[in-house]
Amino acid sequence: MQIKALFDSQALQKKFSIGWGVSFLVNGHTMFDTGEKPEPLLKNMENMGVAVSGIRNVVISHDHWDHTGGLWEILKKNPAIRVYACPGFSQNFKDKIKSFGNELIESARVLKVSENIYITGEIPGEYEGEFMPEQALIARTSEGLVIMTGCAHPGIIEIIQKVERQFSNERIYMVFGGFHLMDHDERLIEIIAKEFKKIGVKKVGPCHCSGKEAERIFKKEYKNDFLSIKVGLVILSKLLLFILF
Repeated sequence: MQIKALFDSQALQKKFSIGWGVSFLVNGHTMFDTGEKPEPLLKNMENMGVAVSGIRNVVISHDHWDHTGGLWEILKKNPAIRVYACPGFSQNFKDKIKSFGNELIESARVLKVSENIYITGEIPGEYEGEFMPEQALIARTSEGLVIMTGCAHPGIIEIIQKVERQFSNERIYMVFGGFHLMDHDERLIEIIAKEFKKIGVKKVGPCHCSGKEAERIFKKEYKNDFLSIKVGLVILSKLLLFILF
């Protein structure tokens, strides 16, 4: 298993572009979210040796600009890409996918995307008082399951618990991505971090909308098992980290 961090608000080197939102690439062919804008995403892909022509699937966590911003240029360059969305996404989003001629796949349940790669299916969430459906990406590794989240609007613990139910006989090894804790009270974040430990999550990597306070608290709780997610990071199946040069 190989996971590349293509877009985030922090980078390992100056040659990488940063911005709001996230994008990760799993095994060279399955992209999870596309950041806020196409230009920085495509630049980072070029710097990391990722060709648009090699992408077969794009999974969108939720229908927000900072997770779909780079999608349309990706689809223009590769009409063979399958896009995985939640049934509750806006009709405008769905119509736009279809206007590009790409295949749109919607699922309310866990669904296999590729070998050892799954989506949770739609999980009900809320943002600013409005319904916000979201899904997470799951990668099966030799160490256990790795969960990638976009913003975790349904609640990061709720997402993990759903994965536990869906894959009841498997260990959740690592969780990373946006946890949407940047406006949360310090005490609540501490409770959530300890709940991660109770669940048995071995490694953690909050980024994007998780907030600096959450990063600090999770790092304190997880110590050497805390991963600082930045553009240019590559995670291999043994969860060793490499900087690209």
